[in-house]
Amino acid sequence: MNKIKIIAKKNQKEIRIDKFIKDNIRQNISRNQIQKLTISGKILVNQHIVKKNYKIKPLDFVEIEISNIPTIRDHLEYNNIIAEKINLDIIHEDEDIIVVNKPAGMVVHPGFGNYQGTLIHGIKYHFQNSNMKNFHLYRSGLVHRLDKDTSGLLVLAKNEYSKQCLSQQFYYRTIQREYRALIWGNILKEKGIITGFIGRDPKNRKRMTIFRNDEYHKGKYSITYYKVLERFQYLTYISCNIKTGKTHQIRTHFKYLGHPLFNDSIYGGNQIFMRKKYSNKNIEFLKTFLKILPRQALHAISISFIHPKNKKCYFHSPIPEDFQMVLQKCRKIFLQ
Repeated sequence: MNKIKIIAKKNQKEIRIDKFIKDNIRQNISRNQIQKLTISGKILVNQHIVKKNYKIKPLDFVEIEISNIPTIRDHLEYNNIIAEKINLDIIHEDEDIIVVNKPAGMVVHPGFGNYQGTLIHGIKYHFQNSNMKNFHLYRSGLVHRLDKDTSGLLVLAKNEYSKQCLSQQFYYRTIQREYRALIWGNILKEKGIITGFIGRDPKNRKRMTIFRNDEYHKGKYSITYYKVLERFQYLTYISCNIKTGKTHQIRTHFKYLGHPLFNDSIYGGNQIFMRKKYSNKNIEFLKTFLKILPRQALHAISISFIHPKNKKCYFHSPIPEDFQMVLQKCRKIFLQ
């Protein structure tokens, strides 16, 4: 990722953000591309997403993520991906979008250490075998992502118009995404809102962290709504709706609250939480649960948005078998 930071001068005249960026960076980028980045939330001013007609003011702090601008290199990278026959669980497809139920353990797109077997490898094979051989949109119109060990729904755009339509909905936060998670402990409130500036943890680059308000410039603002569905003494089953889609957002937020996701190895959820308070019998039960569900207990269960053809869509994915099995055992053992 190429991240550019610019601070407007004290005597900066108020001009549109696309002109300001065009005048202040060396990259060969058009104002139309800058507007697309703004719409997709890749340009922040003072740590906030702005509209494409925003006017820069003196001392504004501008951050730009350049990585997702479609370039010749991007298309070459996509063309260099070898299509792989992968069993994809496609729950909906039309001429504009494709909705996939991603299993836990599958990486979404190629990257360092993941050069094959990703969702995009499978998508490319699918397109080549469904009369879309000339499809060249980089990363197949990926407008959002799921972590490797998070299961659930992912929507992809199949053309530039659809990608722009979906990106705008993510930008304006009108897409509704519900996740189900199992967290350690008995969370105090029945429902709540978690906010904070999420950024890369300087002590461990594999995980994210919440920065203090006086360090907000190190992270990106994030919002998660949650409500309790069931309580199992030592674990709580919750529903989450995210208004922002930052890396590891739900995982970071509940770690911050002191309730890490069950079996989340990066955020400490793979160890039995508050072990000293449990009986030996319950410790053995929980050890068994960790073996049944060997990854973070997080599933993207539903997504709702306006289709590029202007109709409302809603898709649902049932809880995976390993996650469901742990829930059933919790109900049987801890709700007696």
